[in-house]
Amino acid sequence: MTLSEFDTWYRVRYHRTSSAIIAIAFVFSDLIAVMLSFGAGFFVVNLYDLAVINFKSFVTYWPYVPVFLFIFWVCNLYPGVSLAPSEEFKLFTTASFMTHGGIILSRFIENQQLDAISVAFAFSFVFSTFILLMCRNAMHYVLRKRRWGGIPAVIYGSGALGKLVIDRLLDSVKIGYVPVLILSEQSEVNTYREVPVLHDISLGPELVRRYNIKMAIVAMQDIGEQELTRLLNYSVSAFRYNVLIPDFFRATNIWMTVRDFDGLLGFVTSHRLKMDWNLAMKRFMDISITIIGGLVILPILLILALLVKVSSPGPVLYGHKRLGCNGKPFKAYKFRSMVIDAEARLQKLLAENPAMREEWEASHKIKNDPRVTNIGRFLRRTSLDEFPQLINVLKGEMSLVGPRPIVEDEVPKYGEDFKRIFSVKPGLSGLWQVSGRSDTDYNERVLFDTYYLQSWSVWLDMWILYQTIVAVIRGRGAY
Repeated sequence: MTLSEFDTWYRVRYHRTSSAIIAIAFVFSDLIAVMLSFGAGFFVVNLYDLAVINFKSFVTYWPYVPVFLFIFWVCNLYPGVSLAPSEEFKLFTTASFMTHGGIILSRFIENQQLDAISVAFAFSFVFSTFILLMCRNAMHYVLRKRRWGGIPAVIYGSGALGKLVIDRLLDSVKIGYVPVLILSEQSEVNTYREVPVLHDISLGPELVRRYNIKMAIVAMQDIGEQELTRLLNYSVSAFRYNVLIPDFFRATNIWMTVRDFDGLLGFVTSHRLKMDWNLAMKRFMDISITIIGGLVILPILLILALLVKVSSPGPVLYGHKRLGCNGKPFKAYKFRSMVIDAEARLQKLLAENPAMREEWEASHKIKNDPRVTNIGRFLRRTSLDEFPQLINVLKGEMSLVGPRPIVEDEVPKYGEDFKRIFSVKPGLSGLWQVSGRSDTDYNERVLFDTYYLQSWSVWLDMWILYQTIVAVIRGRGAY
């Protein structure tokens, strides 16, 4: 493809994409989300006592909305591109707490009491983060569907690293940067996934002048130091923003920082779950959320236990031997979803069905497993069968969030990564489960678990728990 051909292609396809469009769209979705949060808070108080507050009166508090939007802007949530999910969760929670807290405090100073309206705003804060994230996700979908979202970016490099960057940008559920052009002198093709390739890495200044593209991403493998310096000085520097993707891209860590060693730059990372204070915070979260959440869902658990008992012969709970922290075995509890002689039937199925054996060896799961009972299929599809693992969490054998607990036969799948990944407690949910669940292979699980260990924070755990609810509702990858 020539530059003139790219000119026509670009102006037709990407004339409506910009950070301004994304920011305006997010302002609109956040406005709706804030008002929905108000409504949810007022509804809860109204439900408790119809005489103390009028549910419909929440609309009269719309003048507070610009304050929310201003605080979101201060917290860099506009346009909100390339934010790590846990960081977005943290910023929304912090900004919402500050704004709701300001409203409640101002009302208390004015009225000298905590009135019903203030209580409604307190409930509004509880709902706000989840409603804000859901509305943003809906807006992401709309922007992607209409092809309005995404900020154009030029990718330098067409090798494995460059293709990985393009794959991530194109496959990302959330709107971020959209690869519109690849610059590479080594590529033998003219397109990759419909993204044009121009064989001239010096075109940076011309692209900025013609199309006002502001972002360049350098993802070039095996490039010499002098050649890279020349590229950055004479081509990449023309862009307002540029990102250099290092060749050691497997070290994925949002908390990686740069340190200066007397003129030598070093990338610093850490195993956050090796720190005593972080472990204490994580354990406190596990116990408090499990107890509070367990009491709330106790009636549901009792109903499910009754359904399991009457649907087929056998015990209600099933304890399966799994490997926990440092490879220590323990019994992971689940609602029984299979017939009582499931293990014997499995061996027979694997011996008689090569395709099923291959599927089992790949993921230790079987779609349309004939051993699963009717109620078991429902429990597995909704992941409700795993609720009894809250017992393991209280016993300290598992955490709410962590690597998936595995069986002995799966250890070779993790290879040399096993010892590092399972140096922490396994989790009822985890990063790979909410990112693909049973549809991911072991290499992807290792990458997800590595990211989780190095990037752990309270906010990451909270975001994973939120995404777990979404994944359960969708039933994605569960069987």
